[in-house]
Amino acid sequence: MKTVSSDASVAVEAGPVTTKPALGTLWREFLGLCKLKVVALIVFTAVVGMMLAVPGMVPWMPLVFGTLGIGMAASSAAAINHLVDRRADAIMARTQYRPLPKGTLTTTQAASFAIGLGAISMVILWFLVNPLTALLTFLSLIGYAIVYTMWLKRATPQNIVIGGAAGAAPPVLGWTAVTGTIDPHSLLLFLIIFAWTPPHFWALAIHRRDEYAKVDIPMLPVTHGIPFTRLQVLLYTYILLIVTVLPFVVHMSGVFYLIGAIGLGAGFLYYAY
Repeated sequence: MKTVSSDASVAVEAGPVTTKPALGTLWREFLGLCKLKVVALIVFTAVVGMMLAVPGMVPWMPLVFGTLGIGMAASSAAAINHLVDRRADAIMARTQYRPLPKGTLTTTQAASFAIGLGAISMVILWFLVNPLTALLTFLSLIGYAIVYTMWLKRATPQNIVIGGAAGAAPPVLGWTAVTGTIDPHSLLLFLIIFAWTPPHFWALAIHRRDEYAKVDIPMLPVTHGIPFTRLQVLLYTYILLIVTVLPFVVHMSGVFYLIGAIGLGAGFLYYAY
């Protein structure tokens, strides 16, 4: 009985035991590297930037190829994140069933997939959209996959605040995809997502505090405690409320937007308390 108990303990600590997927289902494992829900949100905010950039219909080429290129670049960054965090992912309950911890994909496969997606996205954006969008998208990819994932995430409890710039870029990318320029109005959209990111991720970090501590990732609840983190969530929520009304102040949007922004902001503030 003692041997069985010991073996079971080792099996639990080692994470899920899996076999290699069949060739016909391998594509699902690669999709698992892409963080499709996150990419969908990124693409959505990019399309919002496109729609606000011009009156009337968005031209079809930047809409189709801009969306495709930005989505592929985001998927590439997500795959790199999986690659870098694979050891921590194997320990955390939330992430231990990802393709690399499961062993259903190798690091070589993941790296090749990420590089291939990133390269194709740059070609699409450079030649079928415009060079500015390609350059800004590349900087966002580097910001998330390299600066945040490889450095900031383990270097400072302010990782989310600084690294949030990459995640806030999609509306600007969508705007430049249509206009070929960086407009101040697009930067307001950037600020909204930038202000939203810390309270959103810190709420998750509070819930997963013990797991982050186990893998030595210095999220704010780990380094400064939960009460301090809750205070920061509240402060950033107030900042978010202020930023979200700015589009109305500068006549970028109308009364309906203002009502929606205040209503949603009030709901966010309620949960922050």
